[in-house]
Amino acid sequence: MDQRRDNILDAAKKSFALFGYKGTTVDQIAKIASVGKGTLYLYFETKEDLLNEIVKSLIAEMRKLADASISKGGTIMEKLHSATYSILVYRKEHELLLKLSQEVAQFGTPAAQHALREIEEGVIGYIKQHLEIAVANGTIKPCDPEITAFVLVRMYLVLLVDWERKHPPLTNEQISDLIQLYMMDGIAL
Repeated sequence: MDQRRDNILDAAKKSFALFGYKGTTVDQIAKIASVGKGTLYLYFETKEDLLNEIVKSLIAEMRKLADASISKGGTIMEKLHSATYSILVYRKEHELLLKLSQEVAQFGTPAAQHALREIEEGVIGYIKQHLEIAVANGTIKPCDPEITAFVLVRMYLVLLVDWERKHPPLTNEQISDLIQLYMMDGIAL
């Protein structure tokens, strides 16, 4: 890949993480990348194109993390837990994604909303693919994989992120046990 293009993308990641999408200018990105503004426009037509390219790379990174987690083996639920947990911890701790989340909460910036929506759809799509395989293999009950992936990801987000707002953080094992209880076993006697 072209080194200047990579430098521009790295500079954009840094600037978006520090100042948010709204607070970042093309001039800032060009300055951080040590290129002229015209050079930047040779590679990316708009600031939003830069953000979209970064989002694609983040989704690819999350998929690699999840694939590495799944390759460790285990039951379908252990694999799904490991993959989902690793993706969402990455999402929770990534500086750029944190900044975009703050920006959406504060300003509702459409480009930031779109970026986070793409990330979420990428995560749900990944989990959906693995649920489809599990249904086809008979390792889980027949279900709508898209709805199930959505519910599963949302449940993880609630336990991993929302719970911590008013309670001590849950451990990986506690989250796994709760997902097992609510998704696999159910709470009915």
